[in-house]
Amino acid sequence: MPGAAQFMKMPPGPPEMMFGGTVPLPQEQSYLENILRLNRGKVATIYTTNDNNPEWAAKVFRGVVENAARDHVVLADPQTGMRYVVLMVNIDYLTFDEPLNYAPEFYQSPF
Repeated sequence: MPGAAQFMKMPPGPPEMMFGGTVPLPQEQSYLENILRLNRGKVATIYTTNDNNPEWAAKVFRGVVENAARDHVVLADPQTGMRYVVLMVNIDYLTFDEPLNYAPEFYQSPF
């Protein structure tokens, strides 16, 4: 069918910018992926442990947060250009060297 391919193409840019605005983060959820998304472009150090992997039982990744999803984060090492996809399940904790963009209204106390 002529022209069908054009309907399957995604617009350029991040998904939240496709329709001329940003998609608000859910107000009732403060998941790591949302915190990482709020801090795209900042340098993070991610500490991981990898069960059943004798070569990489613990590994540290450092880079610019490019994107995050429910199950992974994408970091870019600005010195080497290497990209890392780190699984959320392996993350123990992470640090930033600068203040975070964070929306504390995600946490709504039940008290």
